[in-house]
Amino acid sequence: MKERVLPTHDGGRLALYSYGTDDAPGEKRVLLIGGAFLTALIYRPFAVALAKGLGDGWAVDVYDRRGRGNSSEQPADYSMATEIEDVRTVLKATGGRNILGHSLGGSVALNAVQEFTGTAFVPDKLAVYDAAVNIDGSIDTAWLDGFEDAVNNGRVGHALAHMKRATSPGSAMARIPDPVLAGLMAVLSRTKVNRMFQQVMPSGVGELRAAYDEKDHARDFSVLPAGTHFMAGGKSPSYYRVTAERLHAAVPGSTYQLSPKCFHGSIPAAVNELVTAISAYFRDGQPDGESRPDATGAIPVPRG
Repeated sequence: MKERVLPTHDGGRLALYSYGTDDAPGEKRVLLIGGAFLTALIYRPFAVALAKGLGDGWAVDVYDRRGRGNSSEQPADYSMATEIEDVRTVLKATGGRNILGHSLGGSVALNAVQEFTGTAFVPDKLAVYDAAVNIDGSIDTAWLDGFEDAVNNGRVGHALAHMKRATSPGSAMARIPDPVLAGLMAVLSRTKVNRMFQQVMPSGVGELRAAYDEKDHARDFSVLPAGTHFMAGGKSPSYYRVTAERLHAAVPGSTYQLSPKCFHGSIPAAVNELVTAISAYFRDGQPDGESRPDATGAIPVPRG
């Protein structure tokens, strides 16, 4: 692994970690943009596995987005524009020609490439898994006010409970009464991973607001490059699949793949099914694995 710090356009810094072949050319570099609350360290197992899956001569670059890890805090004027400029900064530094976004990192990836239209920063290949984009209100944001209030008042258990209900609708956990769930999450928050969540919660409020407050429309992303690959987990909350299907229908030449056995955290967990599929997409230009029917019952195929 190679670690370096990049200066940002607004005087901040980004911690960048690279796996695989140090001097890989741009066409053999994949920039991984991580999700909300997660540091680059969490993505290390996946980055290592993906670099191996891609093969000799490839590299995977992962950076800590603002407010986490060794990167600087979110600036006072933080917005999606900040995230987009940070993507540009990393691409300039690495020369990378491929982008992979997970969860809210998928939203950053899609918005960045949309902004890059007509420039040299449009990637050769773009893939997102469970992209957290609020397409025509597909994501319920009602929980954000309660989450932000709990974060601002230091009520960690309540904040985690709000987040758990939002990310696991319909689950047994979501049916637990609020006071009980808050108490349970307060106990769980003592674990190492959840202590990390506590540290990034304030930044999480900002990034979720930036991604969710304004509803996007699928047609807004029709300028994305042909060959954009939308992926969703069969065991993820249904709104990720709905979002992927809507975006696939709107982007000419795109592909869509539902991975039935995968869940929202399958990327940081380095689930082999996804590592194999994503490696095949970036290496060979074709997603690996069987195409699955979309919500209409049709087999997803390239649009165009």
